[in-house]
Amino acid sequence: MLMKTDRAGAFRLAQPNTIYVGALVLIALLVTLLGFGRPLLELVRRWTVQEEYSHGFFIPAISAWLLWSRREAIAASLGQPSWLGLLLIGLAAGMHIVGELSALYILSQVGFVIALFGIALAVGGYSLLKVVFIPITFLLFAIPLPYFIDAVLTWRLQIISSELGTFFIRLAQIPVYLEGNVIDLGVYKLQVVEACSGLRYLYPLLSLGFLAAYLFQAPLWQRAIVFLSTIPITIVMNSLRIALVGILVNFFGPQDADGFLHMFEGWIIFIACAGVLVAEMSLLAYFVTGKGFFEIFYPPKVQPSSVIPAITPINRSPILYCSLALCAVAFFGFLVSGRQEILPQRTTFAAFPTIFGEWKGHSSVLGYDVEQGLGMNDYVLSDYAKADGRQVNLYVAYYASQRTGVSPHSPSVCIPGNGWQITGFERTRYDSKDVSLPFNRVIISKGSAKQLVYYWFDERGMKIANEYVSKLYLLRDAILSNRTDGALVRLTTSIYPTENEGDADKRLQEFMQAVVPKLVGYLPTESGANIRPAVNQENGKNPS
Repeated sequence: MLMKTDRAGAFRLAQPNTIYVGALVLIALLVTLLGFGRPLLELVRRWTVQEEYSHGFFIPAISAWLLWSRREAIAASLGQPSWLGLLLIGLAAGMHIVGELSALYILSQVGFVIALFGIALAVGGYSLLKVVFIPITFLLFAIPLPYFIDAVLTWRLQIISSELGTFFIRLAQIPVYLEGNVIDLGVYKLQVVEACSGLRYLYPLLSLGFLAAYLFQAPLWQRAIVFLSTIPITIVMNSLRIALVGILVNFFGPQDADGFLHMFEGWIIFIACAGVLVAEMSLLAYFVTGKGFFEIFYPPKVQPSSVIPAITPINRSPILYCSLALCAVAFFGFLVSGRQEILPQRTTFAAFPTIFGEWKGHSSVLGYDVEQGLGMNDYVLSDYAKADGRQVNLYVAYYASQRTGVSPHSPSVCIPGNGWQITGFERTRYDSKDVSLPFNRVIISKGSAKQLVYYWFDERGMKIANEYVSKLYLLRDAILSNRTDGALVRLTTSIYPTENEGDADKRLQEFMQAVVPKLVGYLPTESGANIRPAVNQENGKNPS
């Protein structure tokens, strides 16, 4: 093999045939895109329908620009291919198959990025991986989080933004009262809804923060500060936006609230957050290094990684075998994605009894927007009472399929958003002759009112209290049983002034004893008897 000497006198490999290597890489990339096609299309769908992920369209373009800016270093860093690339592609294949079987697409999408790392190792070894690591890693910011994590983050940020917004309003000497995520100004109530949580700014700002840290030519600890600071910047700026709306309402009336709120949504807040990020980097540069912003903010000159001299010709077997492995991934992926999910037969909640034993009740319905937001396929919402008139509210939300990520919202997340405070929480169980199940026992309060809440998840006949354990069973059953149906069961009663918590417990447990057997048939069992192929269902429609 031809050798050449650099200025330092070290030997380096002569540049291999770039056309041949480029053809191998192109084939591997095309096969990877084909094999991971369905999860990648789901990625694009979520970029389209979820505003907080709309920045995802820019991520591949920025990643491609980063690669193009390093093209000379990439060509000069092609070293001895590594068989570790084949192992990474094997890992990516396993994640992809599990992701397809369970429709937990984040596994397949992260697997796609891991497969790209594997291709880099198989083409040019560790020296090439060092050069392309940042551009490929940046693709992770295009991957949406699972819906249930999104829901938790949304509710948490709603509460934080409400509290901070109220704090800023009080700084303006305006009397205000906060109840959950409702800011009461007396003349007007501002509700901090999901769209005001700040997630639509947080996700793109995290991506921008990573890119800014890359362009910020400073020590690693300063870059880490820049990236991590995107989280508090987003929360504070979003809270200031909410506070400004409250202040305007107080001085000019509620008619200005909606217009101002919409004017300051989207790009304006994002640009303001980006401005704070620039100011932060400028201050770090000035006080730490004494330099101006443009002296430390620019694309770095990427140097080729050192290539270990080799006497033997470069072995191209790793990329060839990796390409074959990726073809196998594509084939098995298509086989798995062709499975039709099965659904058990069940009775719709329209037939759920309003009278059983001593309990008599009347049903009600959720608002249309709430139904669409929760995304259930069927539900029952009823108030039951005995002769003494003390009520128990029953809410059961059924999901025919959780493959798309839409699943029951945990009451522990939703309760604070409705103005109630959780004052007691424990995970326990109820055991009797006919009913045995674990459940979450929650004490909530709002002013002088107190309520007792029991809830659990019914996943294909299994009663589960822990929502994260329920996700593990969901993953298992999606793979082994091709089923993802499930439900949330919630019982609520007031703790009346003339009684204690023990009295409320007794009432809920009596109701539990009566209602759980009645749910059989409405909530399919683990056995999966009378199953049938799934059909496409629209949210809010009965699956039967």
